[in-house]
Amino acid sequence: MTKKTVTEQYPDTQPDLPPRTRGVIGLFEENCTVCMLCARECPDWCIYIDSHKETVPAATPGGRERSRNVLDRFAIDFSLCMYCGICIEVCPFDALFWSPEFEYAETDIHELTHERDKLREWMWTVPAPPALDPAAEEPKEIAAARKTADKLAATQAAEAAEAAEAAEVAEAAQPNLTEASSATPITPVDPAEPPEGQS
Repeated sequence: MTKKTVTEQYPDTQPDLPPRTRGVIGLFEENCTVCMLCARECPDWCIYIDSHKETVPAATPGGRERSRNVLDRFAIDFSLCMYCGICIEVCPFDALFWSPEFEYAETDIHELTHERDKLREWMWTVPAPPALDPAAEEPKEIAAARKTADKLAATQAAEAAEAAEAAEVAEAAQPNLTEASSATPITPVDPAEPPEGQS
């Protein structure tokens, strides 16, 4: 009420959107396990998922084979979507994200059904998550990854130190072998002559 009304010159000037703008949904396919939660919880039934099962061989000898779901199709019909965000909230593996992009109008309503390739392209427009509170506790996943990386680095450093020590010992022993070989010359033995003490 107290501010002057300013007309934004769109599309020449892009609007300054809030960070949590609901524009379009992006798919991070690597995280999708085809659990179908997003499709089941969608009030508009605008998410279409197809998959098939593949048998994974045993990882260790004597182990049993496992089956896993492989994603064949993931599509969202944005002509039906009401942007409630339920699919993003219920996804347990962080495969769906909001993108602030909103310029995807089409002249044909069929073009508003975005297949997984197009949904993957929207992932490049998803903004980075906000920074954590400096006083917050480090996430368990990052702490576990850091611990594993530190352990691996310590193991590699120990192996490198052992290799360097072995190389130094080999270099120190090499001159002694050279001196010994030069001090006691080896006389070639004629195979036709019998050894000493034998006739």
